[in-house]
Amino acid sequence: MELPHHTAALKAVLDAMPGAVGEPMTAARGTTPLVLIYKIMGKMFAILSVRAEPFVILKCDPFRADMLRETYRGIGHRSHLDRRYWISVDLDADVPADEVHALVAHSWDQVAASLTRKQRDALALLGTGSGDVAG
Repeated sequence: MELPHHTAALKAVLDAMPGAVGEPMTAARGTTPLVLIYKIMGKMFAILSVRAEPFVILKCDPFRADMLRETYRGIGHRSHLDRRYWISVDLDADVPADEVHALVAHSWDQVAASLTRKQRDALALLGTGSGDVAG
């Protein structure tokens, strides 16, 4: 399956995050994935749409999420996840690519900070990440 340019580029960024594992999720009777759910140490940090509309759902600090929603039309909410902590980024909207990449790193950092010391130590062996995982 060929992905749209924005989606393929972001998939490469997500795949490169230390410890990131992308798990495909399909519809009930489907065979083609609808989204890739990215996790580190079993905890979700991103949901990338691989069909239809190009978007990614990311974990975000609530204060930053509010500021981003006020700044960009392309940042909103589109899932069952708590809107205080999760944002949806439309990859075809007004959010610059470097901002999207920074938000991916922020999401990874948010989830890495919530890991147990044992999980953080195991993650540290996989790479340094985008921030301080030693916490």
